[in-house]
Amino acid sequence: MTDAKRIQRDTHQAEDPASGPLTTDQGVVVDHTDDSLRVGERGPTLLEDFHFREKLTHFDHERIPERVVHARGAGAYGYFQPYESCAAFTQAAFLQDPDVKTPVFVRFSTVQGPRGSADTVRDIRGFATKFYTSQGNYDLVGNNVPVFFIQDGIKFPDFVHALKPEPHNEIPTGASAHDTLWDFVSLQPETLHAIMWLMSDRAIPRSFRMMQGFGVHTFRFVDADGNGTFVKFHWTPKLGVHSLVWDEAQECQGRDPDFNRRDLWQAIEAGDFPEWELGVQLVPEDEEFAFDFDLLDATKLIPEEQVPVRPIGRMVLDRNPENFFAETEQVAFHTANVVPGIDFTNDPLLQARNFSYLDTQLLRLGGPNFAQLPVNQPLAPVRTNHRDGPHQSAVHSGTTSYTPNSLGGGCPAVAGAAAGAYRHHAERVDGETIRRRSASFQDHYSQAALFWNSMSDWEKRHIVDAFRFELGKVEAMSVRARTVEALASVDGGLARAVAEGIGVPAPHQDAGLHKGSSPALSLESLRGDGSIRTRRIALLVADGLETEHLAPIREALTSRGAVVEAIAPHDGKITGLDGSGYIVDRALPTVASVLYDAVLLPDGPPGACPLLAEEAAVRFVRDAYRHGKPIGALGSAVGLLDRLGVTGDDEGVVTAPAASSSDDGEEFSRRFTEAVAAHRHRNRPALRH
Repeated sequence: MTDAKRIQRDTHQAEDPASGPLTTDQGVVVDHTDDSLRVGERGPTLLEDFHFREKLTHFDHERIPERVVHARGAGAYGYFQPYESCAAFTQAAFLQDPDVKTPVFVRFSTVQGPRGSADTVRDIRGFATKFYTSQGNYDLVGNNVPVFFIQDGIKFPDFVHALKPEPHNEIPTGASAHDTLWDFVSLQPETLHAIMWLMSDRAIPRSFRMMQGFGVHTFRFVDADGNGTFVKFHWTPKLGVHSLVWDEAQECQGRDPDFNRRDLWQAIEAGDFPEWELGVQLVPEDEEFAFDFDLLDATKLIPEEQVPVRPIGRMVLDRNPENFFAETEQVAFHTANVVPGIDFTNDPLLQARNFSYLDTQLLRLGGPNFAQLPVNQPLAPVRTNHRDGPHQSAVHSGTTSYTPNSLGGGCPAVAGAAAGAYRHHAERVDGETIRRRSASFQDHYSQAALFWNSMSDWEKRHIVDAFRFELGKVEAMSVRARTVEALASVDGGLARAVAEGIGVPAPHQDAGLHKGSSPALSLESLRGDGSIRTRRIALLVADGLETEHLAPIREALTSRGAVVEAIAPHDGKITGLDGSGYIVDRALPTVASVLYDAVLLPDGPPGACPLLAEEAAVRFVRDAYRHGKPIGALGSAVGLLDRLGVTGDDEGVVTAPAASSSDDGEEFSRRFTEAVAAHRHRNRPALRH
């Protein structure tokens, strides 16, 4: 396909100069750039050294203010393609023709930490998509969870101030385990539903490619006749929804703080393009009040059992940015960037975002002309009367920067709906001007309980552990106790389990009486298509191993889309049992089990596994077992498992004698592939040794 956005972006390409002399920004050739102009060899620098001043000034201004939230991110280009026309409920052009691919740019991010924080902290992730449509840019600015912490945008400064590092010591960085956040949470019960998601494994995704996305708010589709339909947006990854475990996530922060960013980049570079399906929940306007919650409440979701998610298209990310600053850092999203066919609701949090995002971009990107930056520039024609301002890159001609005018032929002229003009959905609004929240927003516990009730046993254990870790970092015992009391309104068993771990009294009675559940909320229901595409498998090798069977085992896995890396105690090559050499991809001291999805141990000399002598290899396998990862062992490599007390009967552990025939090898590969496709094996016994 012709990638119109890439062609447009390439017109701004600035190649590093291959030849020719160095110049200033004004094109003046420079003969020396290593020393400033001064009076004598040791004298003061002269103000007239324009090259020094220009060079240093530009350096001083290379960084723009980072985002207040979502500062750390990673992005990629791709396209969106609808499955069929959606004209029955929206006139949005990019949702009409299944043969049309709309270019997109997507940015994933963490919320709390600064740009220098780690990827794998416990946090909500941003999932923002810019569609470069024929009608203009549309931004679907969402998160990886379907609900938010507050109901009204006026509370957003309070929430973020509480969430961010504490002002007296700027601690913690990229973490939510501290007093001010939990003080706010314990006093603001509307946060509890989103907090339940934050304490779940959804807050530590394995990969951006294995992460859901949600529009969070209830928006409105509008058809060609002006009829509205309420809509919730869902992104579902084709690879399934998978997460890290907490211990693993913490070690990743030290082993590879860029774990998620690197994963996305490498997958796209390798041609393993991540894909998501866009689904919508549609609610007719006459059913707005058919639920036991308010559709305008951003702390609530619509259970899929009540309104199923309807798939309407797919998104593929197939191109990495060429310059992180120019593209990923300068991309500007805004919830109010909509196109005909998509409109807002009176959600008070959404209304606030529609103001706040533009206001933030004006400061962060230095003025009103940030839409001219290549990554933000629409493919649709732009005709405005905006002029001047910082960073204006257009050279406007003519005299009529106003409407109406006659001297410029009346251009640009306003257009009617027939010409594709945006028209806001007509809605009757009346009432008193008050500062009061609707009574329909007052239920803060039932959906938090719905989430808890929907979790599997292992998910509940992880949530309890997360609360114990987070609240265990809180120094104010009164905040700990108050939070536990709030949890009792969600579920008494949850509150008692948390209280026991953090040293505060358990609530006297169960206040949580909500018994509903939604299986669609559990990770158990989101395993994906059963493939092992892009799963990273560590093939542990050492001198003296049987290398003859490594190639067919590796081929069997890579043919199914897995990424297999040979890891040895040292770089270079290992010497096989038969004296042949085998190239190593990584050395054990540079990696760890937490960076891989599974581990495979090949055969060695009879009765002795060379890996047994490598403590780092033993630790590698031990950690993989503890974290529920698939483990495969052939022949004498089973001895390493014996040392740990691991058997082939343990869930997700696949063992076999040395592959003596192709049938044996295929059977082992099949069983191991099934174990890898399951991603995690939660029901293992503890290590016996």
